[in-house]
Amino acid sequence: MNELISLQLDDCKDGMTKAVAHTESELTKIRAGKASPGMLDGIYVDYYGTATPLSQVSNINTPDARTIVVQPWEKNLLSTIEKAIMDSNIGLNPQNDGSIIRLAVPPLTEERRRDLVKKVKEETEKGRVAIRNIRKDGNEQIKKLKNDGASEDEIKVGEAEVQKLTDTFIAKVDQLAEIKEKDIMTI
Repeated sequence: MNELISLQLDDCKDGMTKAVAHTESELTKIRAGKASPGMLDGIYVDYYGTATPLSQVSNINTPDARTIVVQPWEKNLLSTIEKAIMDSNIGLNPQNDGSIIRLAVPPLTEERRRDLVKKVKEETEKGRVAIRNIRKDGNEQIKKLKNDGASEDEIKVGEAEVQKLTDTFIAKVDQLAEIKEKDIMTI
């Protein structure tokens, strides 16, 4: 196979790997009834004028399946963290006891579970679209290699390889979604 086509396939594979990783991180943020520190990943706190991820200004633990404990490294951040959690709209009410913040994760209702499954499907579709866009870009780049001396047969083989990569990575995204849906629907 043409060396330029191989390089293009490597680029496609890298991009698709990143798309799957991004989808996985987005799915992690969707809570499934069990407490996990990842639920607070998207929360930023104003730390001396800089928006800083919550995980960089505090220790986040889950002592049990229904509780998240946030212990800031500086006591003066308690109210700032509490406000950031409330403003993040993740559906958890912080309880400040003067040294730590507790977040009780309520059990999910059937309706809420269905809503979360819809959200999982939306995120999964975004992942699939990202992978398909990478496929499209990869195929366009491979077609442009005809000008650099790649034969039509090599281009066809390259496009077939891009399609194989696409199928593989879309299957990975679907598998992630299936696992998350099972996790959400399990009581």
